[in-house]
Amino acid sequence: MKKLRNILILFIVTISLSSCGYNNMVEKSENIEGQWAQVENVYQRRADLIPNLVNTVKGYADFEKETLTEVIEARSKATSMNIDAGNLNAESIAEFQAAQGQLTSALSKLLVTVERYPDLKANQNFLELQAQLEGTENRITVERKKFNDVTRDYNAYIKKLPRVLYAGWFGFEEKGYFEADQGAEEVPEVNFN
Repeated sequence: MKKLRNILILFIVTISLSSCGYNNMVEKSENIEGQWAQVENVYQRRADLIPNLVNTVKGYADFEKETLTEVIEARSKATSMNIDAGNLNAESIAEFQAAQGQLTSALSKLLVTVERYPDLKANQNFLELQAQLEGTENRITVERKKFNDVTRDYNAYIKKLPRVLYAGWFGFEEKGYFEADQGAEEVPEVNFN
């Protein structure tokens, strides 16, 4: 009789949890983790392209070594950054984004510097790598948007009644977003002097 009562209690608890949205919270949390993995994937693709780009540029003897060193160091820092998908809060995402931002800045400086080298700009390997890098930057933007979309869906879901009352009991907490870099709202100054 006691065993039957325990089974009945377990059954009622299971039905209660599934009807209160627990399963949906789990699914939405997993969607965030899966999308985070895709964000990391496209950032890794960019990091994998950089050594080929740097080696192509290195072939031009008078190219600025400081710029290449900056790109290599920024890539190293960005690829060493590892965030647990289960701990995606605003601070960890901002830290990840800052490391990636340094790499983006170093790459931008590299591509601007390349403008002074007509032979390099005409090199087929360089042009192909540059096109792949541009495509990867677009992929990063798309995957970050998808990540923010699934995060927004999850955050809204756990904040709605009645889930807001018990989501925290089961460890479902608000997740962080990718945000625009500081100063992104300012129009860059273009100077042709």
